[in-house]
Order: sequence, then structure tokens, then C-alpha cells
Amino acid sequence: MLRPLLLKDREIFKRFLSLNKHQLSSYQFSNIFIWQALYKVKWEVIGDSLCVFFKDNLGIFMYLEPLGEKVNSSVVKKCFQIMDRFNKNSSISRIENVEEENVDFYKGMGFRVKEKYPEYVYLRKELIELKGERFKAKRRDINYFLKNYKFRVLPFSLKYKDSCLDLYNYWMFERKARYNDAVYQVLLQDSFKVLHFLFIHYKGLDFQGWIVEIQNGIRGFSLGYPLDKETFCIFYEIADLKIKGLSQFIFWFFCKELSSYKFINVMDDSGLENLRQVKLSYYPERLVSAYIVTQNG
Repeated sequence: MLRPLLLKDREIFKRFLSLNKHQLSSYQFSNIFIWQALYKVKWEVIGDSLCVFFKDNLGIFMYLEPLGEKVNSSVVKKCFQIMDRFNKNSSISRIENVEEENVDFYKGMGFRVKEKYPEYVYLRKELIELKGERFKAKRRDINYFLKNYKFRVLPFSLKYKDSCLDLYNYWMFERKARYNDAVYQVLLQDSFKVLHFLFIHYKGLDFQGWIVEIQNGIRGFSLGYPLDKETFCIFYEIADLKIKGLSQFIFWFFCKELSSYKFINVMDDSGLENLRQVKLSYYPERLVSAYIVTQNG
């Protein structure tokens, strides 16, 4: 019996998530929970593994691998049987966000494995110091912002949520006008729904962040969560595009405040060239591969 995901399930999820070290941002309770803005999230312990399913009008799939001490072939087979019962088209049945170390396991079981868009992981120290010629433009933009604007940077709290949602809508309008890509525009809308859901449940989640206030108005904010003791994931970074240097500043400032972390994960680029170029311009320490597993035939 698949159960709906509730905030009270946090501890059992954390216990299973902690059985192994994960590099992908999806392997964190807060990340899993907020996707209920778009999907019905279901879970069950099958054998020795916790299994997470996402369901919408198209069908059901697994958001991540079965969570156990190691991947269990009988659990994987059982999960595909569950998905195939729900899905009229068995090609919808799949496991998303499979980690690289388990690719050979799934291939050995006869599954098809396809690479997704990788996640970008940086050394936090490099993002703070911004040393050398390669970061010259970033330093210039941050310095421009510091010299030309009177601002306050404040820890995020729910009293700012309405202003942040208003800023997101304004930012989304600007992005849609600049990039006429149908997929990108759908992603922007979905991201707004997730942000709204995140604020509703903020107190029960692990998110933290900062807002930038200019002339008594919020013109930028950033939110994220810890993946583990070494890595922090930045999930949202929204800034008024008309304010030169603001986006570079808020990213730099947030990373500076995350002093207990060695790495910063900024998620993937969703296959969008403009986003890919921005993330590459910060020179990631590594790209973390993610895969989708489907049935042959």
C-alpha cells in the first residue's frame, strides 16, 4: 500500500537517506517533499528499501532509486511491477536520478540506462575568493553592485514570502520576454508553484536563505538546503535583472555565509543553453552525473 508523503515522515526518510552518501540534490527530504506542488508523492518500504513514487495525470515513476544499504534487484523488480500496474504505457515506468555508481547494476539486470543533465558542484572556497583572470567579470559585477546601491541583506523569514513571490512573478515575466522557449516557460511556471508550496511548509523543512532589500523593496532572494555535512544545495536564486551585479552578489554572499560547507551544488541546467553557460562560468569542481533507468522493449 503506497502512502502519501507527510511532514511527520521526515525521520524515516532521513534514516534511509543516511544509509549511503549521495551527491545528487534529489536525495534530501526537503527536496522530495516540495515536489508535491506538482505530483502526488507516495512511498513504501519494500523489503529493506524505502521507495518513493511520483504520480500525476500521465502516470507514476520513481523520483530516485530505492533507498537501502545497497540496491536490491528484487526490490527494483517489485517497484517496476507497481509502476506497470498504474501505467497504461509501461514506457512511463522508470527510475529517475540514478547515481553513477549503480549504473552497471541496472545494466546487468537488463535495463536501459540513459544519462540526464548533470548537476554542477563547486568548491565553496573558490566561489568566495573569486581569484584569477577567469573570475574577473564576476568580481567586477559584484564591486559595481557594492559601489552603486544602498542595500540590506537579511536572513529569509516567512514575513518576506509575499514579496518574494511578487519578485518571482516579475522576474518570470522578464525571463519569458527574453527567452521564447516553450519548455523553459513551463519550467518557470512549475518552479513558481513549487516555491509557493515551499513557503506554505517552510517551517517543517530544512530550507534557509537570504533576501536583498533595496529602497525598502526585496529585489533578490536565494534559498537552499544542506545535502549533507559537506554540501549545500542552492535551489532558488532570483534577482531583479535590471540591477547590475545583484545576482552575482547574492550568490557570492550566500556562499560566504555557508562557512561550514566545502561544496556548493547548484542543481542541473535542465538542458537550457543559457543556464548551462551561466553555471559553467563559475567553473565547477565537478559535474555529477544522473541517469534514468527504463525497461527494455
